[in-house]
Amino acid sequence: MDNIGDISPEHYDFKRIEERWRDFWEQKGYFKARIVDATKKFYYLNMFPYPSGQMHVGHGRNWLIGDAYCRYLIMHGYNVLNPMGYDAFGLPAENAAIDNGVHPKEWTYKNIETFRRQFRQWGVVFDWDREFATCDPSYYRWNQWLFIRMYEKGLAYRKAAVVNWCPGCDTVLANEQVVDGKCERCGCEVNKKNLTQWFFKITDYAQELIDDLDKLEHWPERVKTMQRNWIGRSEGAEIIFDLAGSEEKLTVFTTRPDTLYGATFMVLAPEHPLVKTLTTEDRREAVSRYVENASRLSDIDRQSATREKTGEFIGAYAINPATGKNIPIWIADYVLMGYGTGAIMAVPAHDQRDFEFAREFGLDIVPVIQPEGQHLRAEDMQEAYVASEGVMVNSGEFDGLPAGRETISRFIDWLQEKNLGSGKVTFRLRDWLISRQRYWGTPIPMIHCEKCGIVPVPDNQLPVELPDVEFLGKKGLAEIKEFYETVCPKCGSEARRDTDTMDTFVDSSWYFLRFLSPDAEDKIFHTGVVNNWLPVDQYVGGIEHAILHLLYARFITKVLRDMGLLNFDEPFSRLFTQGMITHRAYRSKTLGWVPPDDVNKDGTHKETGEKLYSEIAKMSKSKKNVVSPDDIIEAYGTDTERLYTLFMGPPEREIEWSDEGVRGAYRFLRRVWNVVISHRETVKAGRGKKIDGNSLNAAEKALWNKLHQTIDAVTKDFTSFHFNTVVSSLMELWNTLQDYFNKAKTPHEALISQTIEAAIKMLSPICPFIGEEMWRAVGYEVSVLESPWPEVDPAGLQSDELEIVIQINGTVRETMLVPSAEAKDKAALEKHALAHEGIRKRIEGKEVRRVIAVPGRLVNIVVS
Repeated sequence: MDNIGDISPEHYDFKRIEERWRDFWEQKGYFKARIVDATKKFYYLNMFPYPSGQMHVGHGRNWLIGDAYCRYLIMHGYNVLNPMGYDAFGLPAENAAIDNGVHPKEWTYKNIETFRRQFRQWGVVFDWDREFATCDPSYYRWNQWLFIRMYEKGLAYRKAAVVNWCPGCDTVLANEQVVDGKCERCGCEVNKKNLTQWFFKITDYAQELIDDLDKLEHWPERVKTMQRNWIGRSEGAEIIFDLAGSEEKLTVFTTRPDTLYGATFMVLAPEHPLVKTLTTEDRREAVSRYVENASRLSDIDRQSATREKTGEFIGAYAINPATGKNIPIWIADYVLMGYGTGAIMAVPAHDQRDFEFAREFGLDIVPVIQPEGQHLRAEDMQEAYVASEGVMVNSGEFDGLPAGRETISRFIDWLQEKNLGSGKVTFRLRDWLISRQRYWGTPIPMIHCEKCGIVPVPDNQLPVELPDVEFLGKKGLAEIKEFYETVCPKCGSEARRDTDTMDTFVDSSWYFLRFLSPDAEDKIFHTGVVNNWLPVDQYVGGIEHAILHLLYARFITKVLRDMGLLNFDEPFSRLFTQGMITHRAYRSKTLGWVPPDDVNKDGTHKETGEKLYSEIAKMSKSKKNVVSPDDIIEAYGTDTERLYTLFMGPPEREIEWSDEGVRGAYRFLRRVWNVVISHRETVKAGRGKKIDGNSLNAAEKALWNKLHQTIDAVTKDFTSFHFNTVVSSLMELWNTLQDYFNKAKTPHEALISQTIEAAIKMLSPICPFIGEEMWRAVGYEVSVLESPWPEVDPAGLQSDELEIVIQINGTVRETMLVPSAEAKDKAALEKHALAHEGIRKRIEGKEVRRVIAVPGRLVNIVVS
């Protein structure tokens, strides 16, 4: 790197600085992992992106967090792996290609180039030698290899299933993609179809997936709870009901077999195969109409607790095996075919949904558990009694027993003795439907032969590549004759390729393993290397992936372990879920959504004067509230965007973008630049000199204390992902340094040198461009990344007073000096913070809902 030449403390020329350093780190290889050496390794990974177009500042938060953290790790001497890949297949790319009249491959790779440009612009560096996209045949070949291995082990299978079908997108949709009965992408009304589909048998691992959540000590509890609920382990019994006038039997699963005497009707899912068989002629028209209407609703909508209860009596009766009474059979959309057996015994006295259904249709309610010392009468009940505690009543030989686990066990024993049922554990989790009927995905590597049946494509014929044909829009592989026509690899007869493609969650279920050996041609990955480097040390991504992606990745890891390819159970040791950046969106009654730049400060439209509706919303092109990083970087520089993005609030929380906050970050960097360049000769002169804390005067002691308190705080906050308080601590240090310069007649050279050098080091992971430039300015000829992280002098932490940060709703607003003894007392900190003059003014007229004190660190005042 050439000499930096003449620089002015008055002129922070960020454009010149950033262009000078933009390719430096990549050229020097600081981010290239030494895979053969895993002694002090750290595998950091952001959930890889879908290359959708141009990233906005909200997308940037994820990548800036990762880049700052990896720079911090490198300065601590870690051998860091931080790779980049692209989740490139799927319906969004295909639909975007249709809208733009291009092939999805062309669209995808064009967007990948845009992403690369933006990463370079942000100063975000990866180990680019490991880059891949999931639409590369060299990658999806191994999707197909994995599919075949799972098929051989019985973990991939084909069966008929009722699915959500979007006629507009011509494909199956997951439940999460159906909103109010319509496709979330195209808005078409979704139908239910019975299709033969491919599944992965994730249910074989349901119990282990639940149990191993306890191993994930460094995952957010919220994510683990969401996965536990999604897997949904239930203990209970399967009970067999005879059907009046029929040889058929109906089996139900219940977690409360002790309420069997209170079952007064049965409910089947509208899709249950017995509905057609059991429905009487006089009920057939009404039942058929109801089944058709239910097919238009998503499972999520059907299970909503707030929906009005609907249903139809099918004209048939079951026999309660405990009471011997005939009980009517209904269909209702709140019962799902995919859960349990698709049939329930309805106990309205003790289940709220059943209670509401019974009240709606005038069905019997029979209490079989009542609170100790009380007498429940059906006619007096306003809601179901759902507590498990109480005394059994109206339950034959079980009357008088205490309700609970012991009685449930006795009921199960009774059912088994009489051959009426048995104990059972079930899971809410269903097998993973991976079939998609579109073009842009991994072709399923199976061949259908009339003589041999379903035959896997031989490994030496992989990958089965997507046909390179003119893009057919919404048509899938079933429309491409030259793709599906083939010969059977077993018998040589004419055969047909499977024309479904895989769910894109298959692509992302194992990609983190491929980064260790992305060029391996003869195997999915090098097992020895992967076992040395994984689990991933730190995984970062959005909370929206808490269930599907993270659950599927855990499942496939266990499958590969059982194949002997991995020696670990879980893919990600630590998980951090970053929050979303939002921005105010404005809507006109006549113009629709309008850009914020077209809006006056008072919320009126600049041209029409109309008062606009506004809301805080996720950044989106449709609402025109996207903030482009190009505009921020052009006006204020990359380091300003990086600094503000990490400072704006706790990274795990949703936060609103603020243009004024950007300007404040820029002013801070200009001030830092001015201080460093103005005093760079002092820094050089004081380098290497020691500091005796006992010989410092009061002003020097205050700066020395502040320096080491900051090193201590920043180091802890980097490690715990509290980037906003890293920045606030650095701002306080620079403020203290400026105060010292204002007071000191003869600056202490060694103290100035240590303070400024440490401050540059701690700032550089967040603001690497200005960090490198200032590091050269104070006389170093190697990168700041090669310098060790500053160390705390324990003596420097001893102070009569501590500076405490005061936040309001998580945002730093003030600081205060508190006697050291009181800084450890939560009550004292709360008192000082609420008495602070600046804080009193800021919260005047607002309700203080909560005050959170962290001894020795900060006070956060929550107001509304």
